[in-house]
Amino acid sequence: MTLKTEHSTHSERKRRDSFGMFDGYDSCSEDTSSSSSSDESEEEVAPLPSSLPIIKNNGQVYTYPDGKSGMATCEMCGMVGVRDAFYSKTKRFCSVSCSRSYSSNSKKASILARLQVTGKPPTKKAKVLQKQPLVAKLAAYAQYQATLQSQAKTKSVSLEGFSWGNYINSNSFIAAPVTCFKHAPMGTCWGDISENVRVEVPNTDCSLPTKVFWIAGIVKLAGYNALLRYEGFESDSSLDFWCNICGSDIHPVGWCAASGKPLVPPRTIQHKYTNWKAFLVKRLTGAKTLPPDFSQKVSESMQYPFKPSMRVEVVDKTHLCRTRVAIVESVIGGRLRLVYEESEDKSDDFWCHMYSPLIHHIGWSRSIGHRFKRSDITKKQDGHFDTPPHLFAKVKEVDQSGEWYKEGMKLEAIDPLNLSAICVATIRKVLADGFLMIGIDGSEAADGSDWFCYHATSPSIFPVGFCEINMIELTPPRGYTKLPFKWFDYLRETGSIAAPVKLFNKDVPNHGFRVGMKLEAVDLMEPRLVCVATVTRIIHRLLRIHFDGWEEEYDQWVDCESPDLYPVGWCQLTGYQLQPPAPQTSRESQSGSSKQKKKAKSQQYKGHKKMTPLQLKEELLDGEEYSFLQGASDQESNGSASYYIKQEP
Repeated sequence: MTLKTEHSTHSERKRRDSFGMFDGYDSCSEDTSSSSSSDESEEEVAPLPSSLPIIKNNGQVYTYPDGKSGMATCEMCGMVGVRDAFYSKTKRFCSVSCSRSYSSNSKKASILARLQVTGKPPTKKAKVLQKQPLVAKLAAYAQYQATLQSQAKTKSVSLEGFSWGNYINSNSFIAAPVTCFKHAPMGTCWGDISENVRVEVPNTDCSLPTKVFWIAGIVKLAGYNALLRYEGFESDSSLDFWCNICGSDIHPVGWCAASGKPLVPPRTIQHKYTNWKAFLVKRLTGAKTLPPDFSQKVSESMQYPFKPSMRVEVVDKTHLCRTRVAIVESVIGGRLRLVYEESEDKSDDFWCHMYSPLIHHIGWSRSIGHRFKRSDITKKQDGHFDTPPHLFAKVKEVDQSGEWYKEGMKLEAIDPLNLSAICVATIRKVLADGFLMIGIDGSEAADGSDWFCYHATSPSIFPVGFCEINMIELTPPRGYTKLPFKWFDYLRETGSIAAPVKLFNKDVPNHGFRVGMKLEAVDLMEPRLVCVATVTRIIHRLLRIHFDGWEEEYDQWVDCESPDLYPVGWCQLTGYQLQPPAPQTSRESQSGSSKQKKKAKSQQYKGHKKMTPLQLKEELLDGEEYSFLQGASDQESNGSASYYIKQEP
């Protein structure tokens, strides 16, 4: 191993300028007084900047910042760090304790001493190490880092397989902005993070053995993910890279200066400028960066009040009309894995978000008159405790004293067992606090076990005629043969009345979604899965979510404020597993197995199968002509609108 240094005379540069730029790169071109001593001959190497010392070890070439303002190695413990952060004027030790230990132990416990303890007289190689311990340490550290990077790269390829960045770039997709998801981390404090915002990121185009940084600008945003380009590359996109903007390695400009981290330009463009500091000052004057407390805000927004061992009431997935007690088993990104209290092996579980309308505090069912399955467990298990009521999502207060919903009233509702369908439905029971029990006409169980609880303000229930005026396919009652379905005829035949339009929730928030936007969405028929998805229709606040790679039969109607929708990159940020688009082989086989798959999905909630519109058509019509109203265009406005038709008498 040999060390080669080039001497240069530069005036001492002022450290940590107003931008905090160039702090580390200055250190690469500072004076250094190191000298080489080795009997081994040097091999020919590719030319490198003369200001950077070179290490050669077993044919490998390394460069590292050195000198008064560069890196240093603690002579006691061997830690490599920024020289300015080291203790004392000599900068020989990383801390007071190492300095004292070195003195008290008469150097016996130092890193250099440990390198030389072999039980034999020092060899020629050991003498070289003794003269240049910093070089030996940096070379070994560089090899160690290279091994780690190689292992990480292999792991990334084998485990992930899907890359949002490649998926978006290759198809020119756009992603829904983080501000569309108020329940997600940073959803309410994302600020004006946009293209051209500058950040400090690790410089991967560098042969230095230690972690160094450089400035990069956001070229494109996709949810939490940003396509970055190093400053100095101009229009050259060859080294552009995607990263999660909320990751721990992304920092506002000035962070390196404040933290004593080196800023070093990528070696691909190192030759372009002789004065990088002037370049950065010119480029970054007036530029935007992340707020100084950005990482703190990210951390705070990822703190969740729900904890393991908390008890809640949650819908019984085998009998939708009732709730059961469940225990919070784990919390990932605000999503809860709930295990029903009577499940001994903890395999009977249910996934939902902590703000889901499907979970409630203990005692909720009793307070509103909802059906509840009592647990065989008469006593709380040790460590389990009831979740405080204030942690659950609040529903809007309603006045039930005046005109209100009544049993038997008709409406349209998203079928909880087939979320791709909006169906003809009936109010079966009026509960307290504005809650309603809804049944899907024509497919209700005799015992009402598939009634479902919706709040009066729920965005999943609609007045009669909603689908018709918005050109959505309405699923008629199973067994109803008078087609095409007409509400006026159906109400007269059943002797029913429609629920008054004024009782429904007509608020339409300025949600920001657009048709074609990408996102990560829960498959609510199998709610443990979060999948790559696309917004394909927007009807005011109602979104049609398509799971990429799957047939439209699996699409789901979801509210724009649903806690089951997340920005691109949410899974990576929280550590949740993302389901990639279905592979080509799966898509080819969907047409032959769609019925079996749909049945399997429905069994997540209930043992019987709901019929899709296509299957209903085949059963009822036996080949006769039949069609529903097809939407000619989608409403994409975010403002409120009069989107309910006038009811016929």
